[in-house]
Amino acid sequence: MAVAAEPTLPDLLADGLGVVFVGINPSSFSVARGHYFARPGNRFWPCFSRSVLSAAARQALGVATLQPEHDAVLPTHGFGFTDVVKRPTPRASDVDPDEFTAGVADLVGKLERYQPLIACFHGVTGYRHVHRVHAGGSANVTHALGLQTLRIGRIALYLVPSPSAANAHYTPADQTQWYDRLADEVMGRRRAS
Repeated sequence: MAVAAEPTLPDLLADGLGVVFVGINPSSFSVARGHYFARPGNRFWPCFSRSVLSAAARQALGVATLQPEHDAVLPTHGFGFTDVVKRPTPRASDVDPDEFTAGVADLVGKLERYQPLIACFHGVTGYRHVHRVHAGGSANVTHALGLQTLRIGRIALYLVPSPSAANAHYTPADQTQWYDRLADEVMGRRRAS
């Protein structure tokens, strides 16, 4: 008898995206709500909404602030969502290290299929495993925020702080600035193509 797959958040991907936001894995809370970054304390939606990165999407949707419920329509505005590991957990630290190896292979396949301009990783935890699998070496390497030297084909990889409320190292203003910098990178890549 086959075991039913554990519910998770669906990938929100499409061809021609400017940015695919890549989380570590879905939180159980977000899966229960059916939307990415659904926990009220998570800073993704308020910071993304204040950034120039989301300006065109906000204008098209006629809203000042994007909410978790907007995640499903954002691929039509150039933004997608997925995770390194799709199994939901209460905390990202609950993901087993072995799950990352399989998760990276799945993620790379999705990115190669959809070919976004940029894959934006939220926090270093998930990105470290992508770097380990793709570039070899340790998952404990320190990575600076911003544009990474590693690529997946032609896809640029970008690292921003985790928007989790538990990430006290960065303020909401810092988080918004990283999305603004990402907007500059997207515009530069669009002009170059």
